[in-house]
Amino acid sequence: MQATFFEQPILNSPYEVPSRHHALDKDGQPLDQEPIAGRRRSELITPVPKPRKQQRKAGDDQTSFVLSGGDGLSTIEQEYNPTPIINEIRSHIASWRALPSPADWGVTPATASLLAHWRSYDFQDVRPFFCQIEAAETVIWLTEVARRDKRYKHLWAHVEGANKDANPELMRLALKMATGSGKTTVMAMLIAWQTVNAVRSPTSSLFTRGFLLIAPGITIRDRLRVLLPQDPDSYYRTRELMPADMLPDIDKAKIVISNYHAFKRREIMEVSKVGRALLQGRGAPVETIESEGQMLQRACGELLAMKNVVVINDESHHCYREKPQTDEEAELKGEDKDEAKKNNEAARLWISGIEALNRKVGVRGVYDLSATPFFLRGSGYAEGTLFPWTVSDFSLIDAIECGIVKLPRVPVADNVPVGDMPIYRDLWQHLKRNGKSLPKKGASKTGNLDPFSIPSELQTALYALYGHYEKTFEIWKRVGIAVPPVFIVVCNNTSTSKLVYEWISGFERQSEDGEKEQSHLGHIELFRNYDQYGNRLARPNTLLIDSEQLESGDALDPQFRDMADAEIEQFRREMVQRGGAGSVSADSISDSDLLREVMNTVGKPGRLGEQVRCVVSVSMLTEGWDTNTVTHILGIRAFGTQLLCEQVVGRALRRQSYDLNDEGMFDVEYADILGIPFDFASKPVVAPPKPPKPSTRVHAVKEREALAINFPRVIGYRKDLPDERITAVFKEDSRLLLTPEMVGPCRVLLEGIVGEGVEIGPEILEGMRKSEISFHLAKRLLYTRFREPGDPPPMHLFGQIKSIVRRWLEEGYLECTGGTLPAMVTYLEIADKASELIHLACQPGEGRETRVKAILDAYNPRGSTNQVSFNTTKNTLWTTGADKSHINYVVCDSDWEAELARVVESHSRVIAYVKNQGLQFDVPYRDGSNPKKYVPDFIVQVDDDNPDPLNIVVETKGYRKLDAQIKAETMHNQWVPGVNNLGTFGRWAFAEFRDVFEIEKAFGKLVEDAIAKYKEGTA
Repeated sequence: MQATFFEQPILNSPYEVPSRHHALDKDGQPLDQEPIAGRRRSELITPVPKPRKQQRKAGDDQTSFVLSGGDGLSTIEQEYNPTPIINEIRSHIASWRALPSPADWGVTPATASLLAHWRSYDFQDVRPFFCQIEAAETVIWLTEVARRDKRYKHLWAHVEGANKDANPELMRLALKMATGSGKTTVMAMLIAWQTVNAVRSPTSSLFTRGFLLIAPGITIRDRLRVLLPQDPDSYYRTRELMPADMLPDIDKAKIVISNYHAFKRREIMEVSKVGRALLQGRGAPVETIESEGQMLQRACGELLAMKNVVVINDESHHCYREKPQTDEEAELKGEDKDEAKKNNEAARLWISGIEALNRKVGVRGVYDLSATPFFLRGSGYAEGTLFPWTVSDFSLIDAIECGIVKLPRVPVADNVPVGDMPIYRDLWQHLKRNGKSLPKKGASKTGNLDPFSIPSELQTALYALYGHYEKTFEIWKRVGIAVPPVFIVVCNNTSTSKLVYEWISGFERQSEDGEKEQSHLGHIELFRNYDQYGNRLARPNTLLIDSEQLESGDALDPQFRDMADAEIEQFRREMVQRGGAGSVSADSISDSDLLREVMNTVGKPGRLGEQVRCVVSVSMLTEGWDTNTVTHILGIRAFGTQLLCEQVVGRALRRQSYDLNDEGMFDVEYADILGIPFDFASKPVVAPPKPPKPSTRVHAVKEREALAINFPRVIGYRKDLPDERITAVFKEDSRLLLTPEMVGPCRVLLEGIVGEGVEIGPEILEGMRKSEISFHLAKRLLYTRFREPGDPPPMHLFGQIKSIVRRWLEEGYLECTGGTLPAMVTYLEIADKASELIHLACQPGEGRETRVKAILDAYNPRGSTNQVSFNTTKNTLWTTGADKSHINYVVCDSDWEAELARVVESHSRVIAYVKNQGLQFDVPYRDGSNPKKYVPDFIVQVDDDNPDPLNIVVETKGYRKLDAQIKAETMHNQWVPGVNNLGTFGRWAFAEFRDVFEIEKAFGKLVEDAIAKYKEGTA
């Protein structure tokens, strides 16, 4: 960033319409220019400096679509820009606001009185910021003015359309406001506007006295109590948000404040599995979960007696209905996938609760407030897509230029010449790349982890950021600020957080007899929880928090409870002392409530958390954490989305002081950030789509009907072997090659850190005799291949089968390579493969007819080329001869298939042929115990001088694995004889071509042999 920006980042009063803004380049970076007059347009930008050292990437200068770049790859980038509608609404409201006479505002008298009060009243304390008034004005103008004026019909139509697509049952308006810009005040203004109008115009359909306020957690829910008219700190009175004559009206509002977790339907009866079965008996399942109505009664209470309430969502980016699974979601892995799943579950629960309330009593409108009203990753929308029903925007750069929030500072360079990103810009990824990952979730359950083992880069980062904190601490102390600045560390899980917490603040270890064995004072002096003698301080300087556990409202996880046990008891003792000798409040409050109280009062004089200096947190701390004394943040976790980066950084953005300087503006305050890759893209990130490939229709040509080929749809086989005798004819395809790839490594070298290594293998199996092997294999063959389902095994065949198996072994049809042993054929998976090969070789004894018949699909026994019709994007197509194929193209998967098409079309004996694609011609077979489908390559119909043409199923194959052997054996021994024995589908044969250069010769010989065989049979 240029010096001009840092010399004077604040350009405007927080109470006036912004009149100047800094010039930014196309990447959102400040230019070294004088500020520009006028207000900045709404754009999706975030004021974060780029790294000083950056590698130039191909396409950096491209501002439009780029097709088929020099490397032949598509680099299309789609952009979605939702801000024009926001800017248009903003311009109309500016003109409307400038109208001098309230009579021209087009609003109710009550609304006009409120607007005049907010805009011009002489407030005794902090007055509403301009951004707060503008947010409320936007909702009011759209509701009371634009909705009734034809000039603005397209604006309201935009809002309706956005909701119809994403929230079909609801009407939502989203207000985008930077963290720290005062969303709670805007909520109070909207409630006051609605309530006063509802009281004074009870027949109006635009207003209501009923409000449901929904928060993402208990912390915000508790903080929103200031919106209750009866609360001692009620904003309507303490912040003078209403004229005195309207205060009685606000008392008539019905306001329920809840966190979205309340919408989860709870168990109403704890029943064990056995108890549930006893209660159910022979009847319907016992319903032990509350109904939707019971859930609403619990969550919404007195609002159910009203009609058409208004819902206000705080941190509304957690509330949406996700699209069905998309490619983007399917591609997510690991922590990103878990994060997306968690986001969607929370969003689904939140929006479902509002929809349930709408069905019950009706929801007049939903007002969403968030600094980041964007769809999250995995939602089905592009990550970072602004809610399309967003109608107002006061961004972080606007808030900085008005001085409403702190200015975040992030690393832009370092003295380590590795890559183009400073290491501490994304510490987690650096550690991961260098194989220095921190403990996984649950690792601490296996015992105490060693705090001294944290990576050196992390220690340096802690020391570096703490060095700057120490200077800030001294300055605050010198000027008389009663509370200390706050340093927060955001970790990925409880194992990491405990490790870092102990490294920072100190730890104790106990011996097996429970005695104190050792203690460490902690590496960071101002954050230590122990004095110089190893005794715990009466008031801890560092706090360990699991934000998600505290926000759910459930009891603490036992593991985390054990981690924070000492701090919980310390705070409980302090609470007793503060409450006096007779106080029992500390005993009645739960552990989670106590920790939440401490967290919520960090930096607040006279409260439990006033002197906390460092907070080590799992997750990101709660979003509603309104502590304004945070000055430093260190991130030690993966940040899968830039939205998460902004939310974490937002924990440090609230100003410490709201005193104006002599120029009527705020002084600059800073927040220093390490470990968070805060590079927020200026626009939503959309996965670059691939350009559409040309598509070709492959179909049966009506004029070639005479070339149609019909085939049977076989689903199985019936092979009646005689009771007296079974023989087996083994061929090359009966061979089983046993490799380490099939059974696992057979030679493994083990070495210790010192001493001699040892090589191990499965030599113990060498002792199994052939008779034992053949017995096991014969038994498997008998039970799985010669027994009908439900029938007892035909034990009278066991002797013959065992002899066949033994011959298979002795004649070398089992080959062992790579250290494998014959006994391994008794492994269940291998035994099934061997059984299938042997079974396919089995035939009836001499003098008996083959009794193999194909079993056809009872509902669809016949297939035909008439049914072929599909589109393909493959570009290797063979245009078929009009006199050789019913289908217009052969879609070639290999050069082999193109060569076969050429050969069959050039042969005079070929009547017709078809490539088996879109034909739905398959052959059932078994690979071991697994039933499978084999899809051959071609069907070729040949004239072999027989009145009934010969149909040849053709396979082109190079290297044949075991699976190909089983397919070929199935065709020769089951499918072909089974179909031919039916006598209803003509004559069939099977052929494989394994040499692409010999296909023409091999096909010619195949036809000649078929002709010779027919002549021999008729001679």
